Amino acid sequence: MRRAIGAAVLTVVLATVTACSGSSSSTPGAGAEATLKVASPDLVALKKHSDVPDCPRVTGGEVDGGMPSETLACLGGGRPVDVSGLRGPMIVNFWASWCGGCRDEMPALAAYAKSQSAVKVMGVDYLDPHPDYALQLATDSHVAYPLVTDLHGVLDTAGALPHFSAMPMTVFLAADGTIAHVEAHVYTSRQDVAAAAQRYLGVGG
Repeated sequence: MRRAIGAAVLTVVLATVTACSGSSSSTPGAGAEATLKVASPDLVALKKHSDVPDCPRVTGGEVDGGMPSETLACLGGGRPVDVSGLRGPMIVNFWASWCGGCRDEMPALAAYAKSQSAVKVMGVDYLDPHPDYALQLATDSHVAYPLVTDLHGVLDTAGALPHFSAMPMTVFLAADGTIAHVEAHVYTSRQDVAAAAQRYLGVGG
């Protein structure tokens, strides 16, 4: 299995001026979240009163140049997701409640996901010590796409994914499951997200 895909396919744009650093002192170490519960009764109740849907059932397997074979818990309860089975056109957005840029762009992603059906959207709450804050942020931002959580950062450099040196980080998945593009960028509007989807996936919605 290749550990990385070519630069012509995978381009990482580190917009450090507007993105949050992945090495922020607010980011917990991998072992610090061992006792955190992403499906506590309070989180399950909050999710039921939000627009966040259950996580999807995936049946595909790992593909060369695609997402790694790692299973992530569904934020707020629900079926876990083996991300290697994800197929596009899809936007997979890595975010956290501690990241200001992530908070700024979430309404734009939420509006884009609701405005069209050609491109699926999934959020990954990444290295977040406060899953309760994360789900509340998603609720307040009217997110209506599924959310999984990577408490320990297992996706960092896994498979064809790069090192997540800045947040938010967005992965564009092609229809066959291969990674078409990765970038650290704060999307400011629905139109901004649509333009990126058109550029990297060939369909904007």
